[in-house]
Amino acid sequence: MRALQLQRLDGPDGLQLVDVPEPEAGDSVLIDVVAAGVSFPDLLLTRGQYQLKPALPFIPGVEVAGVVRQAPAGAGVKPGQRVMAFSFGLGGFAEVAAIQPEMVFPIPADWSFEAAAGVVMNYHTAHFALHRRGRLKAEESVVVHGAAGGVGTAAVQVARGAKARVIAVVSDERKADVARRAGAHEVLLSTGDWVAQVREKTGGLGANVVVDPVGGDIFDKSLKCLAPEGRLLVVGFASGRIPEVQVNRLLLRNIDVVGVAWGGFLLHEPSLTPTIAKDLEAMADRGVLTPVVGPVFPLEQGAQALRELDARRATGKVVLRMREG
Repeated sequence: MRALQLQRLDGPDGLQLVDVPEPEAGDSVLIDVVAAGVSFPDLLLTRGQYQLKPALPFIPGVEVAGVVRQAPAGAGVKPGQRVMAFSFGLGGFAEVAAIQPEMVFPIPADWSFEAAAGVVMNYHTAHFALHRRGRLKAEESVVVHGAAGGVGTAAVQVARGAKARVIAVVSDERKADVARRAGAHEVLLSTGDWVAQVREKTGGLGANVVVDPVGGDIFDKSLKCLAPEGRLLVVGFASGRIPEVQVNRLLLRNIDVVGVAWGGFLLHEPSLTPTIAKDLEAMADRGVLTPVVGPVFPLEQGAQALRELDARRATGKVVLRMREG
């Protein structure tokens, strides 16, 4: 099979298109991959900057959509079925993937493979962040940073599915259009005084929940726009700077800073996965979830796909296309 293999820790330039043996199915679901999601952790992996540090060479990629070729008994999916999946063991940037059955889910009938390719990690992360870690209630206000990206658009839609009021923060008007299409009620530009605008749009109270996959200065400012008992959800550090906080600020203002690590939590409580999947399926049936697909690249241009993420040019979910589905 064809695959993109990382052969050296030189960022996207370290990727090479190679022919390698197909993975063995074993107790996994064997999937003929049609499309694969490209995520920020993939970029960090190419530089050796992610917490997971697999030995070289390896095939990056954790999100795929395709057709089941083979499935073990009791897997919940069957050969020929369209599925989306998440791989803890990487290997998604390839034409065939073997993934544990509990992380393989049917694709809604009206979704394309490209739309489904980025769903499992982004939408499960958003759901885990907002509901399990953020304790989101109906009618609360939610600020979503990076709201034109994969995680951001997912968070906008999951928050709307919970009947929250969603305020998106993005860096330019092009991304503002994407956030609006994703379902944000209000869109603010990070180049302006968005902290004051959040307070204005919440009647001076501030946001009940802030979803922050950016870190850096965005985190620092987000602390200032939280309502009493507000929750700032730390999802990632796309800006490159891991922020610090003086905890007396949390005490004096009665606010929470909450860590969100969906993948790590599943090792502690794997039973959470079917619960989230069922809720997301119900939202998809109601038309609340509509994955926003960004640029689609052929497999051989995987390095360029990662550069789009690195340059913050991409909106929606960046996808690699393996074959016609």
